[in-house]
Amino acid sequence: MAALEGTVRPVVRLVLPVLLEQVLALSVGFTDKWLAGNLLEGPSYLAAVGLAAYALAFLPGLFALPAVAATALVARCVGAGDLAGARRAAAQAFLVGVLLTVALGGVAWVAGPRLVRGMGLPEESSALALEYLAIVLPALPAMMVIAVGVAVLRGAGDMVGGLVSMTVVNLGNAGASFALAAGAFGLPRLGWQGLAWGTLVGYCLGAACIIVLVVRRDGFLRPTLADLRPDPRWQRRIAAVGLPAAADVLGNAVCHLWFLSIVNSLGDVDAAAHSVAITIESLAFLPGSAFGMAAATLSGQFLGAGEERRARRSVLLAAVACVTLMSAMGGVFLAAADPLAEWFVGGPGKQPEVAALTSRLVRIVAFAQPPLAMLMVFSGGLRGAGITRPPLVVNFLGLILVRLPAAMLLAWPAVALPGGGGLPGWGLGAVGAWYAMAADLACRGVAMAAIFLGARWARARV
Repeated sequence: MAALEGTVRPVVRLVLPVLLEQVLALSVGFTDKWLAGNLLEGPSYLAAVGLAAYALAFLPGLFALPAVAATALVARCVGAGDLAGARRAAAQAFLVGVLLTVALGGVAWVAGPRLVRGMGLPEESSALALEYLAIVLPALPAMMVIAVGVAVLRGAGDMVGGLVSMTVVNLGNAGASFALAAGAFGLPRLGWQGLAWGTLVGYCLGAACIIVLVVRRDGFLRPTLADLRPDPRWQRRIAAVGLPAAADVLGNAVCHLWFLSIVNSLGDVDAAAHSVAITIESLAFLPGSAFGMAAATLSGQFLGAGEERRARRSVLLAAVACVTLMSAMGGVFLAAADPLAEWFVGGPGKQPEVAALTSRLVRIVAFAQPPLAMLMVFSGGLRGAGITRPPLVVNFLGLILVRLPAAMLLAWPAVALPGGGGLPGWGLGAVGAWYAMAADLACRGVAMAAIFLGARWARARV
């Protein structure tokens, strides 16, 4: 019983702040989509904000290389009592983040417009998405600071710092977006552009908050000049842990954007419904993200302290709790899909085609919540231990072999083959694509659970 309590309390202590943080993080996207659905007329705005939301969700994920490595290495050092090593790992992770920011900013500026236009949206929606992203792109350095800084704090066991920073991001975004979009408080009414400017303000304020938190964190994370000099040994460790995670995130981004292009090609109604349904489904990501991050921190710290059994037990406990909560969320989706969809499109009777299709999509994904919970928590536990290759393999195979081909066959009336000819499809539209997504999540969740139950991951050195 004492051993169980020694596992339960750390899990609860880490999960609750992250759960609140994720609520606030999702509120950024909720704010823009709600404002687009209620202040701006027509499905083109919802379709465009859906594509922009995808981009904003994946841009911070491109910093997975330093962020995942920072959590794993800082947690291992803290668990072993090596505070100087934790400080050096954090500083070197930020240096890698700076280099990535420069590289990703250049790629986004040059190739971004072509990518957006290639996502299959009608011309009007594509132009709106490009206008939004051009305003938000300068926030990329702020996104890096938030992503890496929060990862460092989590590795040190501080889950409250991320909550504080996302509170700042959310309040800044919500206030500025509403004021600028609606022209409140004497500000100019910028409409669609106001949503983008508000998002930029929110990320910049959040980055400033993270810098203060990292520098003040008990003093031991405050970098010295020596820590900020490039250290090949630490950067090799960061690369060994972070490169598979970065490949995982990049592969996921490409595949999810491919999946989005499949849905977008079906027209504005399907694209808008997909956008709103993804936002509603993201409510279930709250416990998944919280328990996954707690599993990452605890597995890293317990393994750093040489306590393999507690590392395993903490991740299993997080998985059981997460499956329970996300299953309950699935029940909520089944019962409340209609009013949730109507709320996002401006109320009952507004955009009825979008609302009806959205509720169907939400009910489909309700059944995929338990395997999604397993996927998120067990992936987090492995990454926190520095084991980043198995999640890469599972995610890549699931998306390439299950989700994308099944989505094309189920959504489209016909699928053209590269060498000529084609295959007959089911023509189910966005509904078919979401059936494919649910099947993919089920396969990946079961596969990740099987990998975690093996013995080798907890004994690897990083």
